[in-house]
Amino acid sequence: MAGIVGIDYGSKLAGTTVLCHYDGVDSAISFFQSQKKACADTFVLNTLGQLNTLIIGMDAPLSLPGVYSGTEGYNDYHYRKCDIEAKAMSPMFLGGLTARAMKLKSQISCEVIEVYPKQVAIHFGLIEFGYKSENQAIPTCLEILFKENNFPFLIPSCENWHQFDALLAMIACYRYQNNQATSLGEQKEGMIYF
Repeated sequence: MAGIVGIDYGSKLAGTTVLCHYDGVDSAISFFQSQKKACADTFVLNTLGQLNTLIIGMDAPLSLPGVYSGTEGYNDYHYRKCDIEAKAMSPMFLGGLTARAMKLKSQISCEVIEVYPKQVAIHFGLIEFGYKSENQAIPTCLEILFKENNFPFLIPSCENWHQFDALLAMIACYRYQNNQATSLGEQKEGMIYF
């Protein structure tokens, strides 16, 4: 069985892009984090080239508002419907990151879906336990996340919130693969899954 990957996609040279890989065979999860001052996009493509991957969940906008493609019924120049529903940032505000993510998706041969780790955190009730606050909250959030969910993988050790978000992106992808994910937006403009 081919694996799934969640990507917390960050600035090109910041060293904050993380891939979380579940191979679908055993229960282990692996993290791969980019290095500061090294191209995150090259890192993603090189890492994916070493993994047997069926589907990828990327935490980045993978489309623009429908008005830019001339899709009838869309007139918002800043937000897609999924962004409004998720209370997410505009793909236009994220500019370069959006363009990089869309280009990266075009270079990947397997299915790539857009995910939003914060919505996964909300869905599993992690906000009240300190999600994205101090690093000391990471073990508690991991415990809550795995406590009542029958995931087929072991609780990993996350060193930072970027790894945690990559894990949430992978979980959104896992839920999508198993027809459990919630979706926001419309197919013709762009969907976010969690």
